Amino acid sequence: MSNEEYGRVEDYVDDLDGFEEFDGTAFEAEDEAAENVPVVAVVGRPNVGKSTLVNRILGRREAVVEDLPGVTRDRVAYDADWRGRRFTLVDTGGWDPEAKGFMARVSAQAELAVDAADVVLFVLDATVGATDVDEAVVKILRRSGKPVVVAANKADDHRGEADATALWSLGLGEPLAVSAMHGRGTGDLLDAVFEVLPEAPAEREPGTGGPRRIALVGKPNVGKSSLLNRLAGQERVVVDSVAGTTVDPVDELVELGGKTWRFIDTAGIRRRVREASGHEYYASLRTSAAIDRAEVAVVLLDASQPLSEQDLRIITTVVEAGRGLVLAFNKWDLVDEDRRLRLEKELDRQVRVQWAPRVNVSARTGWHVDRLVRAMETSLAGWQTRIPTGQLNAFLGRLVASHPHPVRGGKQPRILFGTQPQTSPPKFLLFTTGFIEASYRRFVERRLREEFGFAGSPIMISVKVREKRKKS
Repeated sequence: MSNEEYGRVEDYVDDLDGFEEFDGTAFEAEDEAAENVPVVAVVGRPNVGKSTLVNRILGRREAVVEDLPGVTRDRVAYDADWRGRRFTLVDTGGWDPEAKGFMARVSAQAELAVDAADVVLFVLDATVGATDVDEAVVKILRRSGKPVVVAANKADDHRGEADATALWSLGLGEPLAVSAMHGRGTGDLLDAVFEVLPEAPAEREPGTGGPRRIALVGKPNVGKSSLLNRLAGQERVVVDSVAGTTVDPVDELVELGGKTWRFIDTAGIRRRVREASGHEYYASLRTSAAIDRAEVAVVLLDASQPLSEQDLRIITTVVEAGRGLVLAFNKWDLVDEDRRLRLEKELDRQVRVQWAPRVNVSARTGWHVDRLVRAMETSLAGWQTRIPTGQLNAFLGRLVASHPHPVRGGKQPRILFGTQPQTSPPKFLLFTTGFIEASYRRFVERRLREEFGFAGSPIMISVKVREKRKKS
């Protein structure tokens, strides 16, 4: 490549539209600010409309809702604001202090939410009135000593308002008639919440500012929630042998390797979003949004089972989203020597992301989960790698000289100049004299990885063909 070919580089650089630099600063500021906002926990027995009320307060369909009891299983936090004041709204699963088995663990999450809250928003069904379950919840709320605001939901008309007055008998103060479905009374409800909200939020552990965001993704029942619980050192997420237990994405701050990480447990991606139905459809959308919100996705794979088309599709989803990637093979304690040999062959034949760090773990026993830290740091480093323009073009010069693009139709396109306008993920823009075939782009990507690393990160290469200048 001659100096003349580089002489008009500035003409091309002006065309670098659409590439924005990402450095995570905005997210860090949000994380630091979030440490000082009050917390409002929304609790109540199953199917009283808690998640519908959460969505009404947020002003968007964030929590997964379906006309079935028990759709929400974990405590899920959302950022909200009212009249210019920010707060954290925590949605919970149906609370029944007498529940057994799986639902007992769901109820335990609601009780933990109350312990961490500054104010409790107790939701009841005004059309049903106070049940024995509601009375049992009231006893726990009184023992907690937290301010409680009673929301008499499903009061869609004046008759519902009359029904709401019967809830005075709970002894928790005035029941406020609301309709989460139609939005009636929610403004007055939030005003009541902020009247009892402490000026200073309860003491919480100080944050370090800007935790790195890691999404745990994979097909149902692969062990995502078990891994998060193992990392957090507590039952942060409800776990059951039944596939599809997690519905809403669940965030948790975890200290690992001397750093704070924000892990996002997601619903299992069961099938393509357009083929899903009911709450599974919305859970799939939330999972996709969680991947977009994360910096690195840890894709969990069941090492004891053959790789499926579903596993490969999930990996492709992460790569296309431009997020860092770590492959975590869970249930390694169930893998024998024969299965290990077959797995290696499957990886060589089916998985085309050999650049992704791989970790073999067991969420059940905790074996090697500490190795996730090194893999995530490797992926983040690759995701944020930038090559100086001069160094990049020296590399491209050597590459084109030794391996030029094949001649097609009597023409041989050449790479004139390259630049990296963005990191996170790394994006490269090549200015050329003609169209660059996909196979040659993959060759350039492979050599970029050999030369500069980019472990754990997808690489995106775009081509801009130089337009011939008209002779004057």
